[in-house]
Amino acid sequence: MTNPTVRMARHSARHPWRALVGWILFVALCLGTGLALGANPATTEDFRIGEAGRAEALAAEGGLQQKPLERVLIQAAPGTGPFDRAEAEAAARDIGARMRQLPEVLSVSAPVADAGGTALRVDVTMKGAEFEGKQHVDALLAQTAEVRAAHPRLIVEEVGGPSIGKGVDELRGEDLARTEIIALPVTLITLLIVFGSVVMAVVPLLLAISSIVAAVGLSMIASHVFPDAGVGTNVILLIGLAVGVDYTLFYLKREREERGRADGGRLTTQAIVELAAATSGRAVVVSGLAVAVSSATLYLADDVIFSSIATGAVVVTLVAVLSSLTVLPALLALLGERAERRAARKARVAAERAAAGKPVRGRASRTPGAGRTGGGRITAAILRPVAEHPAVTLAVSGLALVALALPVLHINVTEMSRETHSRAIPAMKTYDRLLGAYPELRSMHQVVVRADAERAGSVTGALRALADRAAAEDPAISGTPVLRASADGRTTLLEMPVIRSVNSPEARESLERLRGELVPGTVGALAGAEVAVTGEVARYADYPAHQKRKLPLIVGALLLVTFAMTVWAFRSVVLGLVGVVLNLLSAFASLGVLVLVFQNEWAEGILDFTSTGSIGSRVPLFLFVILFGLSMDYQVFVISRIREARLAGASNRQAVLGGLSSSAGVVTSAAVVMVTVFASFAALHLIEMKQIGFSLAVAVLLDAFVIRILVLPSLMLLLGEANWWPARGTRPTGRPERTERQPMSVG
Repeated sequence: MTNPTVRMARHSARHPWRALVGWILFVALCLGTGLALGANPATTEDFRIGEAGRAEALAAEGGLQQKPLERVLIQAAPGTGPFDRAEAEAAARDIGARMRQLPEVLSVSAPVADAGGTALRVDVTMKGAEFEGKQHVDALLAQTAEVRAAHPRLIVEEVGGPSIGKGVDELRGEDLARTEIIALPVTLITLLIVFGSVVMAVVPLLLAISSIVAAVGLSMIASHVFPDAGVGTNVILLIGLAVGVDYTLFYLKREREERGRADGGRLTTQAIVELAAATSGRAVVVSGLAVAVSSATLYLADDVIFSSIATGAVVVTLVAVLSSLTVLPALLALLGERAERRAARKARVAAERAAAGKPVRGRASRTPGAGRTGGGRITAAILRPVAEHPAVTLAVSGLALVALALPVLHINVTEMSRETHSRAIPAMKTYDRLLGAYPELRSMHQVVVRADAERAGSVTGALRALADRAAAEDPAISGTPVLRASADGRTTLLEMPVIRSVNSPEARESLERLRGELVPGTVGALAGAEVAVTGEVARYADYPAHQKRKLPLIVGALLLVTFAMTVWAFRSVVLGLVGVVLNLLSAFASLGVLVLVFQNEWAEGILDFTSTGSIGSRVPLFLFVILFGLSMDYQVFVISRIREARLAGASNRQAVLGGLSSSAGVVTSAAVVMVTVFASFAALHLIEMKQIGFSLAVAVLLDAFVIRILVLPSLMLLLGEANWWPARGTRPTGRPERTERQPMSVG
């Protein structure tokens, strides 16, 4: 009885109302403290990566950092005849006068005509940091709307980083609301089918939601150590609903099984709850720790976005584990005692009717939550080939997973740029029209040089030579270069327009030529000068390169965590190695399916997306980390049941087949819940979130229905006694199945 999970469950079961009130207070305290402290959003400095980030830091030191920039595009409205230049210039003057009066505005440029003479644009530079502009852009958009209303013959539209960022946030919020509408009812229906009881179905959902609420508050507190990059709430919702329901489901199903065995026996509700805590409670703790530790490896990415993801995942997982160990036993005790009183009342009424010679109506009452403890027909059918031909089953299922993983060899990983944003965002349609009129605004190179002030003339001359060579030798560079210097003369910035998309081969070749040839041959040759290249092309190239460098470190840490957690849980080096191999197989297979679907165009109509021919740079790393953690849920639960049967005296073959048969229903139900949650994210408009949701849904399907039901048992049957090497505590003892549970309190 030294098991801490049992002690916590016993205390909660004996003092259910105290535990319930304590949980409500805990959730309120977490959320209240988080709201009081407020979130600490990531700043522009937190997003700097690689050489591009170093260049941006140099520019910022000289006061030349990027500012939030909005552009107002003025064109002729459809059906109004040719472009009226005079009216457009009047609208541009109106825009300039209005914008200059706003406290959010730093400067307004003179109107710039396009090459074809069909448009004017006015550039409005905002105050503050580059990534903070979306918080203050509403005032600018309001002025643009008023000018548009005053000039009905013109299209007056505004677009820029701030308005696009605001549009992305709004669309993400709408999408998340829609996922809740989809995921919550489907999850509830799944739980109703599993338990056949409204109360038992609602409990996991309520606990998951309360865990999410508490985690949101805790993540706001944690953001003061690990700044929030704006994705923390998304991750908490995505992971929290999945693991929160799953952990509660594992616990509830075991409590249901023990209650079914206890029908007519001497076990009280509290004893049944303790039995569930000693078995599934331990599995939940191990699984939760595995998910948390796996998620924490994302901190190794040295990136504010992944740090934010890691914080959200770790916090919500640990809170979900805590809810399963504290408030869930209390709820089960309350529900069980209520059911026992109702059953006793029905039994007393039946006895009185029988004593009076009256017919007893209805069948004998069973305590709610009692149910079958064995596997069903479908499970038996699936296990038949596993039991009869484990080698063939392993070979066929393994080869199928390898075949699914093959497309990974052709993966194209890129940072998702503005061009990939959904055109459901109104600002993106304006963005397309802006680039149609001004292709030179598509992207740019920025070369930043820091040197002693007395060398400013040499630096300027070298940068002019660089601009001349780039214009002559690089077809991707077109337009007028801009040269700016800091007030102290120590920092100089050269901007060169690039007319290609940031992720295009031409833009990447241009960046490589600039960094590898043009800069070293000009300004890079100046002694004592510090030079770095940034700009949109550099940003979108350096980020995936950074992730690629970090991927081996993080995957290595994941493999070590998976191995160590499995060895710690089951005292088996062999099972630790098996877990590593199976997780890798599952991850690569799901990543292969992702490549097959999203790098091609055949699934665009089915999943409502436009293929970018690439996978988002954050997706593979996110998939590996989260999948490795979630896979431990199923692995721990399945092997725990197998180990229980082995300790009870079953042979290795009986333990594998029996443990899998008894756990298959729970694994299937949990997988359906997770797939529902993840698949709802695949319906989002944002392509990277869509890829993440789709890949996780596929990964869970493969892991639950192929890896854990076909590959794992086949492999364990073939390995035989070697499964448990070097542990000795899993040899058959010949004891009755329930002997190990006898110390539990009985009534």
